[in-house]
Amino acid sequence: AIDMVDVFRASEAVPAIVDEVLTLTPLPKVIWTQLTVRHDEAARKAEAAGIQVVMNRCPKIEYARLCGEIGWSGVNSRILSA
Repeated sequence: AIDMVDVFRASEAVPAIVDEVLTLTPLPKVIWTQLTVRHDEAARKAEAAGIQVVMNRCPKIEYARLCGEIGWSGVNSRILSA
């Protein structure tokens, strides 16, 4: 079973990806779109099927921010720099 589908595609590709995800059995628990990727209509469709949707976020950054792994690099302050 798939826990999470992580979308590394442009926003306009999200509806087709959600349609494909909805054919899976069992359904994944989460669809996650990377930074700058957002499609509200596709997200509503996935949520209506019982899938949690996270948009415009990076799992690595969020994990590190929540567990404090990379707080020293500015992620916890929400200020990212090169």
